[in-house]
Amino acid sequence: MAETMPFLLERLHAAGLTDAVAAEPATGGLAAVAGIARRADGTSVFVKAFEEPPSEDAFAAEAEGLAALREVGGVATPEVVLAERDLLVLSVLRTRPDTGAFWEELAHVLARLHTGTRHARFGWHRDNWLGRRRQVNTWEEDGFEFFARHRLLRWLDERRVQEALDAADRAALERLCDRLPELLPLRPACLTHGDLWTQNVMATPDGRPALIDPAVSYTWAEVDLAHLWTTAPPPEARVFFERYAELTGLDRDWRARMPILQLRQHLAVVAQFSPDWGAADLVRATLAPFRRRR
Repeated sequence: MAETMPFLLERLHAAGLTDAVAAEPATGGLAAVAGIARRADGTSVFVKAFEEPPSEDAFAAEAEGLAALREVGGVATPEVVLAERDLLVLSVLRTRPDTGAFWEELAHVLARLHTGTRHARFGWHRDNWLGRRRQVNTWEEDGFEFFARHRLLRWLDERRVQEALDAADRAALERLCDRLPELLPLRPACLTHGDLWTQNVMATPDGRPALIDPAVSYTWAEVDLAHLWTTAPPPEARVFFERYAELTGLDRDWRARMPILQLRQHLAVVAQFSPDWGAADLVRATLAPFRRRR
């Protein structure tokens, strides 16, 4: 990815950060070009840039989400240096230490976020972005309606999803959505990160848990839990799930609900990536009980 360096430097210089003298690519991101840029004074910043932005406000929405997690939820996030149409510049975080102590601290962080930010409605005051697709956050009073309409069924219009799921699969998803009140417990809305896969868990310079790349909204806390549960957390993360359950009073059936909640992220992956790393197969497996037998 040698082409990353001149691309990022060009965007930084155009934005007025002319003291950026070098850049190197960063791993993990899928929606934008990302790297670490070194400035003339020896400090570094994290940089994300779009070659073709999905909207005028994608990075502004991300910056707002970082601020909400930090200011409303008390979660450590990178500081926003600059947020423009095609460029986002943040303070540099460090790779997380995969120790039991770190993951236990993250359990406390997420539990405080989810239990301390309850909201009367589901949604957010603006749409934001999940990867390069719009996350619709229209306010709803009913969490089941919100999750069905704006987190599951909204993906059925995407071309790749239409190609991956046949008519019976799509009908099964609609039946599952109709039955959500039977399948999931009634839960309040709270502020959620919204894209909490393991790569978005980082650490502050002093080693505390920090989060990046949010797609925030007020919705069920278990949406965050499901995302982390199904994106290959390391063995040391086992303590996170145990402690989080204790701190939030999760019932014993929470693991059984994860495949239904994770449908949202699997559908988002199918919509945006080819190959989809098995996401379509996971969707079909979860929908299998809701397919009508001839």
